[in-house]
Amino acid sequence: MHTKIAAAVLVFSGALFFSGTAFATPKIQHWQAPSGARVYFVEDHDLPILDVAADFAAGSSFDTAEKAGLAGLTHGLLDLGAEGLSEDEIARNLADIGAQMGGRFDADRSGMSLRTLSSAVERDQALNILARVLQRPLFPENVLAREKTRLIAGLKEAETKPESIAGKAFGKAVFGTHPYGLSSEVASVGKIQRADIEAFYRVHYFAQAAVISIMGDVTRAEAEAIAQQLTGQLPQSGDAGSIPLVTMQINASEQRIAHPATQSHILIGVPGMARNDPDYFPLYVGNYILGGGGFVSRLMLEVREKRGMAYNIYSYFVPTRQPGVFQIGLQTKKEQADEALQLVRATLREFIAKGPTAKELQAAKQNIIGGFPLRIDSNKKILEYLSVIGFYGLPLTYLDDFTGKVDKVSVAQIHDAFRRRINPDAMATVIVGAPKVGNPQPPSGGAELTPPDGKEPGDKTEHGQ
Repeated sequence: MHTKIAAAVLVFSGALFFSGTAFATPKIQHWQAPSGARVYFVEDHDLPILDVAADFAAGSSFDTAEKAGLAGLTHGLLDLGAEGLSEDEIARNLADIGAQMGGRFDADRSGMSLRTLSSAVERDQALNILARVLQRPLFPENVLAREKTRLIAGLKEAETKPESIAGKAFGKAVFGTHPYGLSSEVASVGKIQRADIEAFYRVHYFAQAAVISIMGDVTRAEAEAIAQQLTGQLPQSGDAGSIPLVTMQINASEQRIAHPATQSHILIGVPGMARNDPDYFPLYVGNYILGGGGFVSRLMLEVREKRGMAYNIYSYFVPTRQPGVFQIGLQTKKEQADEALQLVRATLREFIAKGPTAKELQAAKQNIIGGFPLRIDSNKKILEYLSVIGFYGLPLTYLDDFTGKVDKVSVAQIHDAFRRRINPDAMATVIVGAPKVGNPQPPSGGAELTPPDGKEPGDKTEHGQ
């Protein structure tokens, strides 16, 4: 982080939106720019910093099987050469003013973000670069060739890693031929040409599809000018596209994939919920109890704490435009993988059959509501919420309403939502590094409690926001 920005953050950190012991959610302003872009803005002058993001419906779900990876390559090439600027000049000019450009990419969205000091000189230079990146990318042939080579090398390496093998097989098992189940392949990436990149950009990166999020030390008038600067020269028409409906009811399946890893990587799941799902909060709070709350979740208690069969186990929903995945994941010793899998299934089955206890629900509410201020304690976090609210058409009062909706969730609502949405008898299961069928199973509690990935168990309550 640039020293000036770092100093500003240190001086003012913790001050955002708090007064005494109470906190207030940010006031979100919304309008449509002359370009047609939708704009979401929070004005705050506590820090001399400006955060900006631009999002488009250009995620991996807009790929085709033949050229899977096209959306990701297009996103990755945006800041690797723009009109009048090489990729080195983009990086150097941003570094000179201490600005930071980043991006995000998932099944639904492709986005670019910028953080800069809000003083006129630094702000104007940084915004000029972002405007060129968004509106006049060059997609240089030599850079595309290099990035394709890098991506293909990464895909080949991923083909040897159990977590990557599991993730790819699991996506296909849950979503079948739906775009949410697509993954980049060496062959599909090899087919992508510069003309494909340019065509994808023209179709998906157009002004009326843009969602511009602005957070920080500018006025409303300045924010209006920034939004137009970033989108006024985008293509004026395109195809936002629609994502096909997800088949919610899937058949039970189990794939056992051999791998020399010492541990089995296990994934279990089904299509879950959409971002605007009416069951969002019952499923969200219920999942915190089931497997999203780290050490206080039921899966962690049963699998790790009582029996020591895994270092970490989690569950989460991925809320997307169409229902994303509901996933349970863990790693365990090969020789006890089947026993661990049976335990996970039994725990899930009991949760769906009976729901949580009143005590579990009360504890979950206290943790979620008590931790909510930490979700909006920085400009970057608020910027991401602005992007989510804008992209998915959530109400401007989403942050104001969040804790109240959590508090209103009842045991009966969680029980009903999970019973209707998750069928424990019709789930996809993938085991990479699977034990041989018929291996004798040891007694419970034989796992080594060491982190398989070097990470401590964390809160997997919600994948995203």
